[in-house]
Amino acid sequence: MFEKTTWIKLPRNVLVGHGVLDDLSAAVEELYLSGRPLVVTSPTPNELVGERVRAQFDVAGTIVIETASFDAVERVVDAASDADAGYLVALGGGKPIDTAKMASDRLGCGFISVPTAASHDGIVSGRSSIPEGDTRHSVAADPPLAVVADTEILAEAPWELTTAGCADIISNYTAVKDWQLAHRLKNVEYSEYAGALSQMTAEMLVESADAIKPGFEESAWLVAKALVSSGVAMSIAGSSRPASGAEHLVSHQLDRLVPGRALHGHQVGVASIVTEYLHSGERGEWADIRNALEAMGAPTTASGLGIGDDTFLEAVTTAHSIRDRYTILGDGVSEAAAREAATLTDVV
Repeated sequence: MFEKTTWIKLPRNVLVGHGVLDDLSAAVEELYLSGRPLVVTSPTPNELVGERVRAQFDVAGTIVIETASFDAVERVVDAASDADAGYLVALGGGKPIDTAKMASDRLGCGFISVPTAASHDGIVSGRSSIPEGDTRHSVAADPPLAVVADTEILAEAPWELTTAGCADIISNYTAVKDWQLAHRLKNVEYSEYAGALSQMTAEMLVESADAIKPGFEESAWLVAKALVSSGVAMSIAGSSRPASGAEHLVSHQLDRLVPGRALHGHQVGVASIVTEYLHSGERGEWADIRNALEAMGAPTTASGLGIGDDTFLEAVTTAHSIRDRYTILGDGVSEAAAREAATLTDVV
């Protein structure tokens, strides 16, 4: 008798399109939440559209954070508790959304994701990424109750943030392959549906790379749709596996070696070129990944990230030690093998 139970938590409302920021209160009203919201944002989003958000609610207050950190999470928790806020509205990019996501988990309340940049798939997922010193912690939390992504606003965000979001999605190519490998070799549980959904989002962006251009709202819509799908895939899987493999381990190691040097999405994009080569060799899809990133204007080399070749290779050869997650890196890649893969793919 089949008795397995899976609890999948997904956003209840997802609005993506032109001008949907003004429908935020309507989307929240359908959730039947109690209490007043605390708005969690960062300086630029607050200046650009903070008043448009606050005008739709009787807010409990606004807290503006400069960086994502555990201290910022505590500030949000304290502010929400002091104001007796019923839920959180996260307005901005990764910093306020990741912070609000973890704070809402601590508070036992829901949060609404209102991204102003399509920079990463955390706008929908149940994972929060918080830096601490020279390391970055990925923490499980509930996904947002609703996502309201206004493509007019996303299209006006700095283009490098959008290309970082694209690269983050494209790296799903190798994340899924790592997940499948771990399933075959280590009996890690694998979801065909989540894996297929994640892979589809990566393929969609690769195939549409030439059409993703700065300033075009249709490009923002396409990227936002892919980010939502990737986040949903992680919720279905109950882990970050559909969107995080060896390429993310390399990025986390780069964060330790040269913190703040490059955007997360750009790092995983470049790393996925190398990890795809490690998976499939010269006949693999690494050239498709590289060409798609290049067409969008995202980095495809270590130097494009502002990182030295030796530092990038050190990250590849040591990334396996970061966490207990089996990937193509196995128990470690030799320096010679890493250099060959990175050289043949023109990453170094």
